[in-house]
Amino acid sequence: MTSTDPTALPDPWQSLHQLLAAMDAEIEQVYVERGIEGVRPRFAYPLIRLAHTGPLTIRELAESLNRSHSAISQTIAAMRKEDLVTSEPGPDARTRRINLTERGRSLVPFLEAEWRATHATVAELDGEIPYAMTAVVDEVRRALEHRSMRERILHHITEPPQ
Repeated sequence: MTSTDPTALPDPWQSLHQLLAAMDAEIEQVYVERGIEGVRPRFAYPLIRLAHTGPLTIRELAESLNRSHSAISQTIAAMRKEDLVTSEPGPDARTRRINLTERGRSLVPFLEAEWRATHATVAELDGEIPYAMTAVVDEVRRALEHRSMRERILHHITEPPQ
């Protein structure tokens, strides 16, 4: 243990996490105002994709959404609890195919409209702020391609004496 607690310093990620959580909460509030209970914003992408592709395995769905298998597996479990998807045996004993329930299918038109409205909102916000969020994300990505997060951390890390 070191002499000072590094977590006592302000967390540089906190404001970004809080902003994303607040934006998600506002999207979820739109759902609630429309009488849609139990649906989280993170459900929209897989529900819309499944509506357009038909049943997929978790791996296929994760790859099509460019998300991790673990993240999609957790999302599918939460969506199953809300009666949005079902799973059935896949092509082999190790896989399950995920399909929309009637409830899940009935929500897709609204979720597609919300998806488009959210994209329009992000574009609107990009026009209102000095540095567009989408441009900042692209700039950070390019900077990390030049010199990775790992390389940058290793440059700054000071190993404790043994």
